Amino acid sequence: MGLLDTTEEHPASKLRRYIITTVVFILLVAFGIWWMLRFHQEKLTVRHFLDAVVAGKMDDAYKMWKPAPSYTYKDFIDDWGPNGYYGPVKSYHYEDAQKPAKSESGVIIVFEVSPDATFPGADDSKTKEVRVWVTFADQSMSFPP
Repeated sequence: MGLLDTTEEHPASKLRRYIITTVVFILLVAFGIWWMLRFHQEKLTVRHFLDAVVAGKMDDAYKMWKPAPSYTYKDFIDDWGPNGYYGPVKSYHYEDAQKPAKSESGVIIVFEVSPDATFPGADDSKTKEVRVWVTFADQSMSFPP
């Protein structure tokens, strides 16, 4: 018998190979879906917040922020208002969601904001990267430490 000569496989081993391949494929697809949807609620919370800021509904955006008592409405407007540090916010672009290694209470959502109505390219100097901490329990937002 030569090195490249093969023997015919038995049908049981082909069936086993197909079953294992199918199970591995299903597990990979399930993991991929979980990975894409793992912070869906937090991303949605930030998206609703940014939509309110873009629309100029600052009262609604402040309520969605669910601030601590020390973060007043004036502080909020100083950050997000038309003349604020991040403002005027006319468009935004989602970047990433990051869960710190030792955190079980929330996630950091990273996005960019722009004063232009249509989001510009990556090389625009007017865009600002923003990191927002969103807690799992009540979907409140704050700036990460």
